[in-house]
Formats: sequence, C-alpha cells, structure tokens
Amino acid sequence: MTATDIRPTTAATLDTKAPRKPRNMGQIIRWLLLFGGGILMVMPIAYMISTSLKWPWEVYNVNLIPEEPTLENYIYVLEDGRFYWWFVNSMIVATLTTISALFFDSLVGYTLCKFKFPGRTLVFIAILSTLMIPTEMLVIPWYLMSQSFGWLDTYWGIMFPGLMTAFGVFLMKQFFESVPDDFIEAARIDGLNEFQIWWSVAMPLVRPALAALAIFVFLGNWTAFLWPLIVTNSTDMYTLPVGLAGFGDEADVAWELIMTGAAISTIPTLVVFLIFQRFIIRGVVMAGLKG
Repeated sequence: MTATDIRPTTAATLDTKAPRKPRNMGQIIRWLLLFGGGILMVMPIAYMISTSLKWPWEVYNVNLIPEEPTLENYIYVLEDGRFYWWFVNSMIVATLTTISALFFDSLVGYTLCKFKFPGRTLVFIAILSTLMIPTEMLVIPWYLMSQSFGWLDTYWGIMFPGLMTAFGVFLMKQFFESVPDDFIEAARIDGLNEFQIWWSVAMPLVRPALAALAIFVFLGNWTAFLWPLIVTNSTDMYTLPVGLAGFGDEADVAWELIMTGAAISTIPTLVVFLIFQRFIIRGVVMAGLKG
C-alpha cells in the first residue's frame, strides 16, 4: 500500500455522501394545490378547443383528444357572414366604449383628486355607491331610457351604460394621487389651462392605470351578454356573445359550432392579456396600495 492509496476522510467527503434532506411537506402540498388549480383553470379552454375540432357525432364523447380531428367547424363558422358581423359589432362596441371610458373616467378622477370644491367627497362616495347596485337592477331603467331616446337596436344603445364607469373613476383618482401637486402648479405658472395640464402633465404619469383600465373595460364589453341581448332585436346588431347563443339555437344546439365560435372569439382577449398582463397586475396592486 502506497501513500497515495491512503486518502484522508474529511468533513467535505462525508457531506457529499450524506443523504439529501427531504423537502418540506408543506411546500409539496402547496405545489400540488397550485398544480391542481392550474389544471382546473385550463380544462375549460382545453375542452372548448377539443370540442371545436370534433365531428357532430363525436361531441358527446368524453375523450379530450378527438378521434378524427377536423377543421370543418372553423371553415363553416368563418364562411358564415353573420359571424363576421357579430365580430365587427363586438369590436366596435368594445373599442369605442373603452376610448370613452378612458377619457371620462380619467377626467372625472383628475377633477376629484386635484380640485378642492364643496361636496367633493360626497360626489366621490355617490359614484362609488353605484358599484353596489347589481347590473340586473339597472336593466329596466336602461331599457326605458333607450326606448325613450330611440336607442333600441343601435350601437349607441349597446354602448351608453359603459361609456363611463365608477370603477374607472376610482382607479384613476387613486393613481392621480401619486402625481405631485408641484407639477400641477408649475404647469399653471407656465400658462397652461386646466385641460392642457390634465392631458400633457398628469395623463403621461398614470399610463399604467390607463393601460389596466383599458383592458378591464375592453374585456368587460367584449364578453357582455345580458344588456346586448335585451337592447338588440335584429340579427345584424348582435354582438359576438349574443350571436353565438342564437347561432346555437338555429343549429339545433350544435356544440361543436358554438365551441368553434367561442374559441375564435377568445383570440382578441388572449392577445390583450399576453401583451398587457403586466399592466393589469401593476394597476391592481398600485390601486390597492393607494386605497
């Protein structure tokens, strides 16, 4: 035996041979719960896409993967001119309503935040109190108003309830609190009027809130069903959710076609979330902190 064959046993050598410490059971449970929650969230979308790729005779099969996948449902839906108009109607309503809400909500939020006038707190509380009223209770007053002004079965009739939102006013007011008053006073000294100060000084400083509000309003109007169903009469004025429901009735509850239309209608919302999801998180978190 030589000297080189004798290797001293050190603490490092013993540590490398020691068994690894098992993971904390609480951490494993948390990961399992998160994994299970993720599966539950994804399953409806997976089922929707799976059904859209099935033939009619295969719709009621429980298998998630179609036996004979087909794109005939997508071809049928896209070639149907009604679906095109429903998509356009939803895009027009959601886009114009979002622009209006951004303008008026930010303007009112800035006014309530930066102007001191008697009854300001009372006005803000009155606006917030409307958040406690369920939409179903407002449908009848909205309908009577639309009927009186001749707004039934028009774009204006669909859009007017969402042209200004109480949540948007609250969100923008909370963000305008972070705009230093010194900036406002300096702009006034420079000769800017109040509208120019709001537009050129305050608005660029609250872009995360504007982005978050735009996403909330757009998605809310894109997926709205109850009010467009009530205020529209002709098929040409249907929005996408209403049109898909009626399309299913005409097709004798053809679930493969309904799921196909639903899958196509989710594309704009998925694009919005993928691009602006960081603004959603930042907007909600900062609004909660400022509240």
